[in-house]
Amino acid sequence: MSAQARLAELGIELPSAMAPAGLYRSAVRVGDLLFCSGAAPVLPEGGFVQGKVGGDIDLAAGRAAARLVGLQLLAAMHQELGSLDAVSRIVKLLGMVNCAPGFNNTPGVIDGCSELFIEVFGEAGRGARSAVGMAELPFDISVEVEVIVQVHAD
Repeated sequence: MSAQARLAELGIELPSAMAPAGLYRSAVRVGDLLFCSGAAPVLPEGGFVQGKVGGDIDLAAGRAAARLVGLQLLAAMHQELGSLDAVSRIVKLLGMVNCAPGFNNTPGVIDGCSELFIEVFGEAGRGARSAVGMAELPFDISVEVEVIVQVHAD
């Protein structure tokens, strides 16, 4: 089943891709790789999920925020490629978590994004991954994720 068909089957409607917050592009294609810039957890009603995981928000809320980031990344991929069916596989994901002191379950947070990619792309959505804790993230967002994606040749 294609990624676009999986989205429909799962009842997932992609949000509008957020415009860059600085002097960069949301995605850059080099050969058969698409490099997606770090994305934020944009709430459906607008604004961001903000705060420190393990402090202001709990693990479940952090995981849900990571899923929202995944939706933003899918929207950026779709905007750049025209269709998620152009994605061959997720190559590498870097997840950054705005952590309260002592919080160290960053993999549990970033699983929210990884699970979404596996739902949409199947096993091709399971790439290499790092999940790290940060003292601060831009605009006090709770989670930021960037991804490298392999795309089908034109």
